[in-house]
Amino acid sequence: MYSYYNNDTILYLNGEYLKATAATTDLFGQSLHYGYAVFEGIRAYKTANGQVKVFKAKEHFDRLKRSCELIHIPYDFNNDELIAACYKVLEMNNMEEAYIRPLVFCPPNMTLKAASESNILICAWEWGAYLGEKLLRIMTSSFERPNPKAFKIESKSAGLYINSILASQEAKQKGYDEALLMDMNGYVAEGPGANIFFEKDGKIFTPPAGNILAGITRATVIELCQELQIPLEEKLFTIDELKQADAAFFCGTAAEVVGLESIDGQPFAKTWASSLGKVLQQAYKARVLEKSFQREAQLA
Repeated sequence: MYSYYNNDTILYLNGEYLKATAATTDLFGQSLHYGYAVFEGIRAYKTANGQVKVFKAKEHFDRLKRSCELIHIPYDFNNDELIAACYKVLEMNNMEEAYIRPLVFCPPNMTLKAASESNILICAWEWGAYLGEKLLRIMTSSFERPNPKAFKIESKSAGLYINSILASQEAKQKGYDEALLMDMNGYVAEGPGANIFFEKDGKIFTPPAGNILAGITRATVIELCQELQIPLEEKLFTIDELKQADAAFFCGTAAEVVGLESIDGQPFAKTWASSLGKVLQQAYKARVLEKSFQREAQLA
């Protein structure tokens, strides 16, 4: 089993830095019993000039605060202080490249009332691309994304990820690398922990916000499309439309940008090397490493 910490690992908990092995939580907390918590996934990179940078830290902590507000968890934290704590955790653990996990969780309460206070944890570990480096074989999941009328879908809430676990496990049990979920209307939504984009006739498409968790990496890919003058449209589309795509990819902080080989066993028309997704994968890596990027001509 993967180890996220050892006897020397330091984390941040409610304003203090302490060993992970010494940190404790109450077994009667609402977060443990009801999934009433929110979190972020953030990456730190050693940039081209040798500095360690937390990528889009402000955006991540702004979303953490917003997620709490949406589901009525108090957020009495200063984001500038939390960002500084991320750098301190990296420094104390001698990490230059890491995955950072802030978690806001609630104290003991066995009722279904909104929390009156909350706790903040920030930990980090070294973690490669979550879905690996190879092209992924994905399948249409039998599970759907929750209806936004049933949940604040734009909140990155812990309990919502049971849906992701079920979808991902189903895919792996059937021999695929990952799942793809539809929304309640039958349109393509997203992966269990990543947003989806596809290419068709020189244009990039992705589902609009509303029934998805519109990720920060997704926003970065959209920014890169604008900068590289790659046409992009946010639109609803079906699984049949996706299967007619030239190429497709997932993106997320943990996954970064990863190409898809096939959907339900049907391969995409273009090779990944000749796709716009490959261009965006390279551009994204250059962006997080703060390197210059020059788009090369793509093969037909």
